[in-house]
This record gives sequence, structure tokens and C-alpha cells, in this order.
Amino acid sequence: MSGRFTRQFTALPGHIDELGHVNNTVWVQWVQDIATAHWEAAARPEDNAQYFWVVIRHEIDYRGNIAEGESVTGETWIDGPAQGAKSDRRVDFRNEAGKVIVSARTTWAMLDRATQRLVRVRPEVVAPFQLSLG
Repeated sequence: MSGRFTRQFTALPGHIDELGHVNNTVWVQWVQDIATAHWEAAARPEDNAQYFWVVIRHEIDYRGNIAEGESVTGETWIDGPAQGAKSDRRVDFRNEAGKVIVSARTTWAMLDRATQRLVRVRPEVVAPFQLSLG
């Protein structure tokens, strides 16, 4: 699949916990940040105006971490076809050596902005995510 999106993240002093590395809550925020950025970069303007997404599940595997001043590259993509109003997304974070240190599978639900009700994800809404993005 070629609809992958990447973004760089750097650990700032406020991201660091008492163990000296990025706190788990920051990883969750970064997962949400890259997913939102991907939607904003790839969605058709009319879809962005009509719909928004909410997280209904995060599943995160931690295999490493980074310290203050270190960076990771996040990469995200849609994982399989949408099911009703739900869509699964994957996010991998690679350290500067290229090793995946945090991996997430998240499930998002699409809502209509006007009604705030769940809406079935139609093929034309996800089609832009099948294109090559950077």
C-alpha cells in the first residue's frame, strides 16, 4: 500500500517522565497527532468539512524509548478496509537507527459534524489515502 504518511517527533523536556524517557501519554498524543495530520493532508476538502474522527481504541506495543532531544519518525497508514463507521490505522515510530520502538493499532470512528452521529465510511472518503503521500 502506498498511502503512508510520515512525520518527525522530537522529545522535549516536558515529554520526559521520571524514568528519563518519553512518557506513555506522549506516545498516545503523537499517535493522535500523526493520524490527524494524515487526515488533514489527504482528505478531500468536502470530507474534511463534513466529517471528523474520534478514537475508540488504542493498542500500543512499547519495544524501546527515546530520551530528551532524541527524535523518532512516525509512519501511519490505513490498515485494511473500513467496517461501517470504523477504520483501523497503524502507526510505527522508528528511532534514529531505523528500529521500530513503538507500534500502535488504533480504531477510529467517523462522525458527521452537523449531527455528531456515526457515519458509514464510504469508498470515496478513503480513496485519497490510497495515494502516495509524504
